[in-house]
Amino acid sequence: MPGMNPHSVIRGTGSYLPENIISNQFLAQKLKIRETDIVKKTGILERRWVSEKEASSDLATFASIKALEQAGIEGKDLDMIILSSTSPDMVFPSSACLLQKNLKAGKIPAFDIQASCSGFLFALSMADNFLKQSDAKYVLVAAGEVKSRMLDFQDPGTLILFGDGGGAAVLSKSDEKRGLLSVHLHSDGTKNSLIYLPAGGSRLPSSRKTLDEGLHTLRMKGTSVYRTAIEYFEKAITEALESNDIGLDQIDLFIFHQANFRLLEKIRESFKIPEEKVEMTIDRFGNTSSASIPITLDSAVAKKKIKKGDHVLFASFGGGITWASAVYRW
Repeated sequence: MPGMNPHSVIRGTGSYLPENIISNQFLAQKLKIRETDIVKKTGILERRWVSEKEASSDLATFASIKALEQAGIEGKDLDMIILSSTSPDMVFPSSACLLQKNLKAGKIPAFDIQASCSGFLFALSMADNFLKQSDAKYVLVAAGEVKSRMLDFQDPGTLILFGDGGGAAVLSKSDEKRGLLSVHLHSDGTKNSLIYLPAGGSRLPSSRKTLDEGLHTLRMKGTSVYRTAIEYFEKAITEALESNDIGLDQIDLFIFHQANFRLLEKIRESFKIPEEKVEMTIDRFGNTSSASIPITLDSAVAKKKIKKGDHVLFASFGGGITWASAVYRW
């Protein structure tokens, strides 16, 4: 397996979910469908949505505070902040700058990236490169997603699927024989229309017309997304394994973007991955976009499901389209 010297290692993880629990019963009544149909289609039992006063930087802040505590450092110790979000507080300034203020970090680079559900792994790669090419000691990679504010309450395909949440990880470099072994990033803009938000940008600015026509809500071609996601999830996993010359049976835990339970089960069955090797949070939190991987990682850490020397494989698929994977030795 190829080695890296130094390695980028995860020193702390954190997650935060809003207190507001949205049940299937609530959504079933709104959409006039059966609760059992929601579970059958998505595997989701409940999800969390923000309160009126919460935004993506708040979710990222609470998750980051936990990650910093676990790492044993403070905001002032950070050398960079990268925040992934498809639902920033505002177009500018970046939510990362708001996070920087909340954490009382120094005058360090802080910026957002937007790679949809693959955003956390894209940010992880950027943090890894920065640590290896500079004198930096600590980088915070965070995600904050508020999908609930861009959902069409008449569209069951998206309303039942998405939740809000924040996740974070603190990275540093080390000469230990562990850490991030590889990251693999891809995009295909020709498939941009599979998942998108029509209005609110420079191409179609906000107006009375865009509001009246409901163009500020997420659009998703569900069947096409499902089929494409399976294809690219499989490519991401295979690439990560082959690049590290490691067998599927040598991976101790799989942390996937929590897109849809049926999709993840299809991937698991395709690769014949034992159920206990795949950490799942979608049943409790829904699809939290780029926050789902750090939330799911933090869940596994809290349960002590990862031990020293374990190999963890991350994989994701998202709008753009984007797909990504990574292998980490704990």
